[in-house]
Amino acid sequence: MNAVFGVLFHFIGGFASGSFYVPYKKVKGWSWESMWILGGLFSWIIVPPIAAWLTIPDFVNIIRLASYSTLSYTFIFGLLWGIGGLTYGLGVRYLGVSLGSSIILGLSMVFGSLMPSIYYFFNETAGKHGIDYFFINQSGICILIGLLICVIGVCLCGQAGISKEKDLTSLSTETKSDYNFGLGIVVAIISGVLSACFNFGIESGKPLADVANEIWKTNHPNHGEFLYQNNVTYIIILWGGFTTNFIWCVYLLFKNNTFSDYTKADAPKGKNLLLCALAGTTWYLQFFFYGMGESRLGNGASSWILHMAFIILISNAWGVVLKEWKGVNKKTYRSIIAGIVTIIISICVVGFARTLEN
Repeated sequence: MNAVFGVLFHFIGGFASGSFYVPYKKVKGWSWESMWILGGLFSWIIVPPIAAWLTIPDFVNIIRLASYSTLSYTFIFGLLWGIGGLTYGLGVRYLGVSLGSSIILGLSMVFGSLMPSIYYFFNETAGKHGIDYFFINQSGICILIGLLICVIGVCLCGQAGISKEKDLTSLSTETKSDYNFGLGIVVAIISGVLSACFNFGIESGKPLADVANEIWKTNHPNHGEFLYQNNVTYIIILWGGFTTNFIWCVYLLFKNNTFSDYTKADAPKGKNLLLCALAGTTWYLQFFFYGMGESRLGNGASSWILHMAFIILISNAWGVVLKEWKGVNKKTYRSIIAGIVTIIISICVVGFARTLEN
């Protein structure tokens, strides 16, 4: 049952992440930097401590008593991930929700799932798998197969994006919107690699989660692992992410003179604020449920792969719903559908791998 609930929690988290950008697309009269930093305040500063306070009453002391190395490494990975998260927004802007998310999160999935195992191969740690696990263990081999299948699905989505660019050359400027495959793919690669640093931050901040887990298990014996143990770790990671995004967005607000967005008479300020708050809160929920899934499956490659795969799946589904593929030919449309189906298959394979281990 742990595997079933773990997959379910990752699905909910993936749905939240794959859906968070949709409210941003409804914001009117504001620049990208105006809405991104406002939504980020909810994602990184306001909601995480509230979630920790509701689930881990002693979280402030856990942070205060943590070692300097734990906090610093967790924060640094948060900074790097912040660059990935920052460029994620740009990647989605230039490539669309479905294609942008597919490429960025596909790269993040590969790097985030395999890089920690390479580290643990050379630095053996109890409860952690080295890279050899994926070649000598039945469950590990199945996880690797699922990862490869998902990469194929991402490639199909990428091929659909290339075809989409060709199809859109005959459409109006309004229909093309901000779509720019050349610029978008460069941004997406940078974002995909650095976005994997969130998983590294979770690994670095694991001592914080372990303390929260032990406190809970002491007060609730024989109840298994603490579902919300990672909520304290997220606070430090997201401080790092906020720092990066805040600096860049303030720079853009000055450079583009877009501070005035918040006082525009023709902009629906109340509605825009609510949409940004909804987007930011929805974004945070992805990791709230990721932590719940991780507590059931473990913070290994399978958790990260499932999380990324569900996000790619949901974001592509939104791309179809939002008609981002409107105007493309049937071959292009079949390619994106094939990519979605392939990713669904990869999710099933990784989920099955966990049953082999358990």
